[in-house]
Amino acid sequence: MPAEALHPENTTPETRLRLLVVTGMSGAGRSTAAHALEDLGWYVVDNLPPNMVDELCRQVEDAGVRRLAVVLDVRWATMFEQLPGMFAAVRERGLRPEVLFLDAADEVIVRRQSSARRPHPLQGAGRLVDGIATERRLLADLRATADVVIDTSRANPHQTASRVAHVFAAERADELRVLVLSFGFKNGLPTDADLVVDVRFLPNPHWVPELRPQTGLDQPVRDYVLAQEGIEEFIDQVHGLVLLMEPGYLREGKHHLTIGVGCTGGKHRSTAVATELGRRLRTADLLVEVMHRDLGLE
Repeated sequence: MPAEALHPENTTPETRLRLLVVTGMSGAGRSTAAHALEDLGWYVVDNLPPNMVDELCRQVEDAGVRRLAVVLDVRWATMFEQLPGMFAAVRERGLRPEVLFLDAADEVIVRRQSSARRPHPLQGAGRLVDGIATERRLLADLRATADVVIDTSRANPHQTASRVAHVFAAERADELRVLVLSFGFKNGLPTDADLVVDVRFLPNPHWVPELRPQTGLDQPVRDYVLAQEGIEEFIDQVHGLVLLMEPGYLREGKHHLTIGVGCTGGKHRSTAVATELGRRLRTADLLVEVMHRDLGLE
């Protein structure tokens, strides 16, 4: 066992335990996130009472574990009463817990829970929607203070796992990780976006017959979109804004930034601009992933 594991007070920030609390709405993908974290080498513990987390941190840190994910949900009726004490205890240990919150629209959760033929843990003798409403109310404060919120409403399990991997693959949490997400306004705003930009000021390739069946991933569409007046300056401004925000985010302990790039349907303009923005951000040595939420929905 490494000496620093036996004496945590002598460890550096690089070797201290990284604690991640995984929570969120039932049916939003907590299990998928947990499996993705396990695949990344995290030590994952599910369904643990919050008042046991501090002792678990001590044990795993003494054993040399450096990345611990604890999955918490409403199966523990006293979870909400125990959470403030849990966070206070691990902070006294010198840890800075991160919170990952998985969310999804109510109608999506209803469909998933009904498909799985499982009752909601807070449903009781009432309806499924009543259980969802109660859980959303109880988790509202935790969602508002979460470090990372991932909305899985329009994501399949593979896409959810990919987003978790992008954010939590690194051994340390001292760099800004950026997700550039293209979307279509007609399908709704991405509720987990920190920053949203609108590229509907550009001419729509949908009205160019030879470009209509293609997407922003195809070179002819990219060339058309990126040749439009004002787009070069627009991308430069967004790129500069992210670089301006980066040191402030890190000072505030926020290490994840999701940028939504929207057009009407999410097929042409937003996809092309998101791809180009991601390319430019990578040249600034940022950890960047580009995803296209609505591509293929048209």
